[in-house]
This record gives sequence, C-alpha cells and structure tokens, in this order.
Amino acid sequence: MVDSPCVKICELDQDGVCVGCGRTRAEIAGWMSMSDAEKAQVVERADKRKRAMSASDKSKPQPLIASSE
Repeated sequence: MVDSPCVKICELDQDGVCVGCGRTRAEIAGWMSMSDAEKAQVVERADKRKRAMSASDKSKPQPLIASSE
C-alpha cells in the first residue's frame, strides 16, 4: 500500500500543482483509483516537482477548494 503524499496544504500553483504534496490536479483526483505501482510513480514525480518548486519561487498559490465566504 502506498500512502498519500497529502500534507493537508491544498493549494495549487500557477501550473496546477499542489504546493503541499507536489501532485497535479489530475493525480489528486485519480489517486483512489490508481494501482500501487501508479501511486508510487505519482509520489516519485510529486517529490521531483516539490524539489523544483522549492528551488524556484513561484507566484502565490490558488486555493484548491473554494472558500465558502
């Protein structure tokens, strides 16, 4: 079983990548239907994205979930 990389910081950057876990919107949405092998690949790609994000300062992230205000 592959654990979700979610760290409960659900904000997308300008490229549609979560600044918390490094997954794309599609990867987040499809997580539950992925095989363990697919999840492992997503975790690897997400880790690479997070490292790239920390190496460059991206613009202010947009919330993944709309506020109820």
